[in-house]
Amino acid sequence: MLDRAGFSPGEIDGQPGSNLKRALAAFQTSRGLAPTGAIDDATFQRLQRDVGNQPPLVSYTITDADIAGPFTPDIPADLVQQATFAALDYQSPLEALGERFHADTALLKALNPAATFAKAGEPVTVPNVAASATADPAGVTLIVTKSTSALTVEDADHRVIFHAPVTSGSKHDPLPIGTWKVNGVQQNPEFHYNPALFWDANPSHSKARLAPGPNNPVGTVWIDISKEHYGIHGTPEPANIGHVESHGCVRLTNWDAQRVAALVKPGTKVIFR
Repeated sequence: MLDRAGFSPGEIDGQPGSNLKRALAAFQTSRGLAPTGAIDDATFQRLQRDVGNQPPLVSYTITDADIAGPFTPDIPADLVQQATFAALDYQSPLEALGERFHADTALLKALNPAATFAKAGEPVTVPNVAASATADPAGVTLIVTKSTSALTVEDADHRVIFHAPVTSGSKHDPLPIGTWKVNGVQQNPEFHYNPALFWDANPSHSKARLAPGPNNPVGTVWIDISKEHYGIHGTPEPANIGHVESHGCVRLTNWDAQRVAALVKPGTKVIFR
């Protein structure tokens, strides 16, 4: 319900974790409710009012396209080794379905213990997730708050129209506090690895080009900002969003990064605080 309301809990895993609590608190604040981060009758009723009394789970039938790929199984963790791959696609149909339905693959397996996730025509139960948020890009501001590990998009009247958990910076590569702007949006970006920009890079590494794909280090979209070498982008590891640190850039799940990309344009104000 939060996902459909535009207050993303990140990867849906069926557990009451910190990203869920942040999403609840942000939703409650935006609706004038006490920001407890816990579900209560008033919050549940407001969610129902905002998104409709739809079922939390729906049935989906796996298609030929879902299992056709292309896929890139067994992607190594080493970035220089990844650079030898012609593509960095999903590793399996299950991973692709997890991204489509904003869900942890372990949750999909738990919901469908008899499913193979490898046969066209196979019915599976999946989360009933949202369509993309919509707004006039001319009036929005994008805000990333380090203390809450959250990104919000506000309209011209300062109303939150989208909220999502992020991973942003570390003590080695802190989030560059200040006001910036969006330069542009690149879909399915290549990743140009420069070990000189990574404090923890392997000393034997050299510069490398990594192919596009959802398992590329910056995921399926790169939102370039006016701070050199910094951007807002997706990730190949959605379970880590909101729970680990980054090399300074702002990471979201691929689906949340795409929702943000649809809400901004060149010149959109970006505030890191």
